[in-house]
Amino acid sequence: MQKLLVTRNAEMMKRLHSYLQRRGIPVTVSEHGNQLELWLTQSSYSALAKDLINEFKADPDAAEAELESTPAATQPAKVTASMTQQLLQQAGLVTIVFAALVSLIFALLNTQLATTVFDSLRISDTFTDLPWSQPWRFLTPVLLHFSLLHFLFNVFWWWYLGGRFERFYGSTYLLIALVFCGVFSNVMQFMVSGPYFGGLSGVVYGLFGLAVVVSWQRPRHPLFLPMGLIAFMLVWLLLGYTDLLWVSVANTAHSAGLIAGLVLGVALRYIEYFRKKKQIS
Repeated sequence: MQKLLVTRNAEMMKRLHSYLQRRGIPVTVSEHGNQLELWLTQSSYSALAKDLINEFKADPDAAEAELESTPAATQPAKVTASMTQQLLQQAGLVTIVFAALVSLIFALLNTQLATTVFDSLRISDTFTDLPWSQPWRFLTPVLLHFSLLHFLFNVFWWWYLGGRFERFYGSTYLLIALVFCGVFSNVMQFMVSGPYFGGLSGVVYGLFGLAVVVSWQRPRHPLFLPMGLIAFMLVWLLLGYTDLLWVSVANTAHSAGLIAGLVLGVALRYIEYFRKKKQIS
């Protein structure tokens, strides 16, 4: 992430953001107090982005008019990028690698190796003992998915929430969120139901809770979620506690992951607050 511009002019920022996106520059806008910040999400576009910003600031109307008159075929590749390219641009290295790992494990669970894979990745071999001698098992249940719908649902939300989070806050913070939410949700689910569960849903709900907190009352934040989406996630969480769903749901993992994400979100907002305070002083 690279900060390109800071301004209080909301209308200018709106036009500039639209102009850069239409020129194929991967940018996002965040809000800090009464200031708007323009961020570049891929450093390889830095030089071009700065040139286009200078061009726009010199004469916004002329820059937009030139863009309108440019044939679509001559505009940057992002305009006509494939779906794969667009998806990759919305994620970071950790998002991509972990999604690939989850996909590999799901494929293996649909082969003759299923029992071996499950026994190797489940949290424990008993109903009472936590895996202190094999600490990786605290996290590895997040790799296990037992149906196509379960797998697709979780990978989609991991990519949507995790990718945006990694792009804005970085890979280290995403790894922290993955481990913290994953371990906490897995342990809580194990305490309630034993070792026969799996899924990334606890982490997904953790990222959801984190996104709600860090973007609360900050509609220009890259992790801002519309109320309709927030309502959907909460209703789905509550439905899991009823008998209305056609699938078995690890409800405790969902709720524990959400709690872990809310805690991380509060911590991250405090970190941002103190960083900003330090910069001012």
